Amino acid sequence: MKRLVSTLNLPKEDWLRYRKCGITGTDAGAILGLNPYRSAFQVYHDKISDTIENIDNEAMRQGRDLEDYVAQRFSEETGFKVRRANAIYQSEEHPLLLADFDRLIVGQKAGLECKTVSPFSADKWADGKIPAHYLAQVDHYLAVSGFDCWYVAALIFGRELVIHKIVTDKQVLSDLIDEEERFWTNHVVPQIPPAPNGCECDTQQINQMYEVDNRDKTADLSALHGLLDKRQELSDQIEQMEQEKTAIEQQSSCKCRMLPMAQHRAIRYRGYLPKASVWIPNACGKSSRIFSTSTAKM
Repeated sequence: MKRLVSTLNLPKEDWLRYRKCGITGTDAGAILGLNPYRSAFQVYHDKISDTIENIDNEAMRQGRDLEDYVAQRFSEETGFKVRRANAIYQSEEHPLLLADFDRLIVGQKAGLECKTVSPFSADKWADGKIPAHYLAQVDHYLAVSGFDCWYVAALIFGRELVIHKIVTDKQVLSDLIDEEERFWTNHVVPQIPPAPNGCECDTQQINQMYEVDNRDKTADLSALHGLLDKRQELSDQIEQMEQEKTAIEQQSSCKCRMLPMAQHRAIRYRGYLPKASVWIPNACGKSSRIFSTSTAKM
């Protein structure tokens, strides 16, 4: 790999402009359809547009501010010394591939990606898991750098620091490079957008593209008949399935409430129950009370 440009004192708008010249680590997961917050449709429009979108929010700000802390904690846990990369790097074998590294590990052919994680997303990191779009990001860095491995250090706020080591898999990297180059060749170069995939971020992108409506403009929708018919078919199926789901809930509710109190007590005593409200008739059968069952054993 080679240093494309130093990021020391590089204005953010220039940094964003350089990133439009190729595919970056954060683009990788979106291109593969793995990023829940960004899509290939959005990546495409970012690459072909001259507009520089300087997007920022509180989560992004905290991630930047805590990057030093996460890197420091990683060094304390592993004993590895790390340093800033301070550059946008480019693959010499595949010049389309660009990368911004959080840290490089001194004395090793390895790097470090620092993440901050909400405790509400801790389950996505449990049992050795890594969110798929972050794994794609790290594989992209391995493809650009040619390094042996990459580390991910994720700080789960108020809980723990999770560290993972991802070792280079040549077949995985080859497949990733093929997908990224195919995306660029088939979409960005000829300016043919990939199809939206139904995610909320694609809806936001489309609304942004057509923010100003031309109410005097007319359009021939005959070419869309197939798509519109398919949409109506899916809508009908969804309506039918929702009705069936409601019917099952109604039937379950009726059967649950008709069971005698003794049977409920036997079930609760012998095993776990999902939390539910159970109708219990009183001795005279004139009134009822609602009791909440528990998932705990008696």
